[in-house]
Amino acid sequence: MKMVEFIRTLSDHLDDVNCCAFSDSLLATCSLDKTIRVYYLNDYTEVPFSPLRGHTYAVHCCCFSPSQTMLASCSTDGRTILWSMCSGQVLASLEHPGCSPVRVCRFSPSSMYLVSGGADGSVVLWNVPLMKLYRSGLVKDGSLVACAFSPGGNLFITGSSSGDITAWDENMRCLYNGKAHDLGVTCCDFSSQTVTDADGDIECFQMASCGQDYEIRLWLVSYSDDRGLEMRCKLTLSGHTAPVLSCAFSSDGQIIVSGSVDKSVIIFSSKTGSILHILTHHTRYVTACALAPNQPLLATGSMDKTVTIWKLGPASQSAVGRLRRTEAHIENWTEKDVRNWLSAEGLAEVEKQFSSNNIDGKELLDLTKDTLLNDLKIESLGLRNKIMRQIEELRSKMKAASSNIPEEFLCPITWEIMKDPVMASDGYSYERSAIESWISTRRTSPMTNLPLENLLLTPNRTLKMALNRWLDTRPDQKDKQVTT
Repeated sequence: MKMVEFIRTLSDHLDDVNCCAFSDSLLATCSLDKTIRVYYLNDYTEVPFSPLRGHTYAVHCCCFSPSQTMLASCSTDGRTILWSMCSGQVLASLEHPGCSPVRVCRFSPSSMYLVSGGADGSVVLWNVPLMKLYRSGLVKDGSLVACAFSPGGNLFITGSSSGDITAWDENMRCLYNGKAHDLGVTCCDFSSQTVTDADGDIECFQMASCGQDYEIRLWLVSYSDDRGLEMRCKLTLSGHTAPVLSCAFSSDGQIIVSGSVDKSVIIFSSKTGSILHILTHHTRYVTACALAPNQPLLATGSMDKTVTIWKLGPASQSAVGRLRRTEAHIENWTEKDVRNWLSAEGLAEVEKQFSSNNIDGKELLDLTKDTLLNDLKIESLGLRNKIMRQIEELRSKMKAASSNIPEEFLCPITWEIMKDPVMASDGYSYERSAIESWISTRRTSPMTNLPLENLLLTPNRTLKMALNRWLDTRPDQKDKQVTT
């Protein structure tokens, strides 16, 4: 599990943020406002030549060369511009064939080539040292909206708005084409780390893709002259409730981060597909996410015109577990317990305000929207509402626990007495309506965050009979009794 610490929000763009990219020492962002902004990672101030102005329409994508001496950006204006990261000067302005709007661009690992993809489905491979077109191709259907090079650089993947993924070699020969996401691919990314296949004898690259179907898929890709290209889906990651617009691997290949139309950012384990953390800081669609190559940093960009910087670190599982076990005694929480709770609920960005006001468990339960605004200076209405919803959940759990209701009779989702308990494939029992609502939008266990083996719900008659026997002894709960 990862614990996520909010660092800061960058609010310099005047319109939707479309992409974020890291180098070892810089962060680049681009926007519908036609600019690219470049920040130092040590203090998040802009470099002297930022913002970069040269495009005449929206900038859709930006990426650093592996040599880190150049930044590429592409735009609706049909151009891919190469910028010097020493001076901010334009090194080249590459006109896409047919002047099609350019949606995506990526450097090869050697910095020898740059791929750009057009709205007309054209794929162009540019020779970077010569600053000229090398090869071009065309996907069979849709606009080209996603691209990623394999770590070895001998193949790259493109994704289209039709939902297809196409694999190309460095000479632009099509190696593979197939449907990956219904309604369209939106982004793809390779992990720099290789893995072996199920038989343990073939080295594979890991690639993530996401799409309009609300899902992220993790692929194993192998390629050699002898065997050709083989590609299979290893995992499907669920959790978002709307189209997924961006995905990215960490440098160690252990996590995948995604951003969605549902305004959330989800951090997944690439090994198990389980959800490690959900961030809900942005107020509009999350269009971009990027992980730094050599630092535990995450950048997310949104249609709310902001870029948010997060720090990733090892979470204290024992602290979170202890909180779950002591939710019935919140009034006894220490200030540290409150901070751990904030982190566990995705509210790390307000830890500083809570800490400086010495908020312990008793004071947490007494908080109101007015005290959040006036005393803790939390100005965002949406954030105040979220905090109060989480506090109301804690109050409900305290009330349930204080009434001496056995915990096994309470639904883990609603924290209310169950009327129709059913068992899911994770081995836990839930109120039928609550778990049905849960699995209608995701395919993970509410208790473990791991993927459910299946969506079958089995009536737990033994639990229902035990519940009714207990209700017989509690006249105050008689109205909750159900027929077995």
